[in-house]
Amino acid sequence: MKIAITSSGKDLNSTVDPRFGRCSYFIIVDADSMEFKSVDNPAVTASGGAGIQAAQMIADEGVEAVITGNVGPNAIRTLSIAGIEVYSGARGTIEDTIKLFKEGELTKADSATVNSHAGISERDNTRRRW
Repeated sequence: MKIAITSSGKDLNSTVDPRFGRCSYFIIVDADSMEFKSVDNPAVTASGGAGIQAAQMIADEGVEAVITGNVGPNAIRTLSIAGIEVYSGARGTIEDTIKLFKEGELTKADSATVNSHAGISERDNTRRRW
């Protein structure tokens, strides 16, 4: 099974990034062979629609499941339409998270775990105010 995990770095020792749409990287892993690649998240600096853009990129990679800390309503809707399962509440290293996934210890998210724009830092959010 091909899974994508939101990551703060480019390898299996990196920590899970709690944000989906604005994570720095995605680690895409074959859960059986443990072969992986790191993919820069093109939506990390998007002015809007980061969750949707990241979800579309993940779908294009042929991923079957996403593991993250949190996911917003637009991202989970886009992932769901693409037939991609979402598991939330992940933390720790990517390697530990894969182990928990294989053991069935992660929670499947059937709905958003945060509101829209939750991954935007306060600094980014102040630029959008009138």
